[in-house]
Amino acid sequence: MWTSSVVEPVGTPGPVAPKSYRLGTHRLIPPEETLRRVRPLMREMGITRIAQLTGLDWIGLPVVAVCRPNARSLSVSQGKGMELAAAQASGLMEAVESYHAEHIDLPLRRASYDELRMSHPVVEVNGLPRLSVNAFHPAMRLLWIEGRALGDGSPLWLPFELVHTDFTLPLPEGSGAFLMSSNGLASGNHPLEAISHGLCEVVERDATTLWHVRSEASQGQTRLEPGTVDDPLCLQVLERFERAGMEVAIWETTTDVGLASFFCLLAERSLEPLRPRAPTSGAGCHPAREVALLRALTEAAQVRLTIISGARDDMGVTRCYEAFRDPAVWRHQVERMRREPPARHFQDVPTFAGRSFEEDVAWELERLAAVGLRQVVVVDLSRPEFCVPVVRVVVPGLEALHDAPGYVPGRRAREKLKERGR
Repeated sequence: MWTSSVVEPVGTPGPVAPKSYRLGTHRLIPPEETLRRVRPLMREMGITRIAQLTGLDWIGLPVVAVCRPNARSLSVSQGKGMELAAAQASGLMEAVESYHAEHIDLPLRRASYDELRMSHPVVEVNGLPRLSVNAFHPAMRLLWIEGRALGDGSPLWLPFELVHTDFTLPLPEGSGAFLMSSNGLASGNHPLEAISHGLCEVVERDATTLWHVRSEASQGQTRLEPGTVDDPLCLQVLERFERAGMEVAIWETTTDVGLASFFCLLAERSLEPLRPRAPTSGAGCHPAREVALLRALTEAAQVRLTIISGARDDMGVTRCYEAFRDPAVWRHQVERMRREPPARHFQDVPTFAGRSFEEDVAWELERLAAVGLRQVVVVDLSRPEFCVPVVRVVVPGLEALHDAPGYVPGRRAREKLKERGR
């Protein structure tokens, strides 16, 4: 049976969420069981098919595309995994969470920040990711939605545009002040599994952004020595890349938060003149360092297949597809991959492997609190007719993705830029 998707305060009596599946990721149940439960819901959510993309490339890591033709944001979601069932479950659950965020029927309030804070507890707005499209001010009227503080369950209201993914026009009043994205949107087989996944995603985006705003010399100090990797599944993927004639470079991007994070580039060793393909990147974050690294490696392979298939509808033609075919991009990035010496060992990366998702979430909250990030807000987007746990996690103070259109650097990114003298 699915568990209820009610978000419960961590540390209080509640359902146990032990991990029973650990093949490349940590899950409550095996992916085959997730597929069995969710497949019957596909039609109601407008999901028409799960297409296998694996054969379009020669690497061989399972990658799928899940199609929702009438979506209000992305009509194609991707999934990856060490096995086909894992990739299918990954892609399907991504499509499911997107559907939920597009069809929110929770109560909303239309008010300015100054109006709302007089009668309701409001999130720390100064720490929320901003956009340059519409400058926020306390008298601006916009839509707000209620979330819950993870830990004590107290109510906290936050801007609706940080939660929904209905990007059909016209957008709601006041839109464009805060980042509209899928960052922190997560689903799972249990509410705590979904929350942990959402927490890892927002920490990963923060880590990736902070790494990218560093100087190239400073980034080079985080280059990982692949020969020190000792996880069997990560080694299996690296061996696949080697057999496929691929060059791979990995950087450890773990921040002061202490959740293991990685960024990697994947490129063909030699450029084919009639079919040039630039490197693709992947990022991963997880309490367990081997899972974080595996996510980064497999995501780079997934992005490569996503661009080859040409089906992803949020990748601008110039920004992604043309750059992918630009030989100059390949030369510039591969030259860096080859000249930069490794500086980090895999064994030095922090790691934590909880027996349950309660333990993981409690540890993640401890790590965030240790660096002053004490406010974690969860909005439960689960729908009773589906009984699939879906949440949106927002952590004021963490950075959004650096390459999001209109992204405005937050405090943590500004501090890194100041260190560079910019």
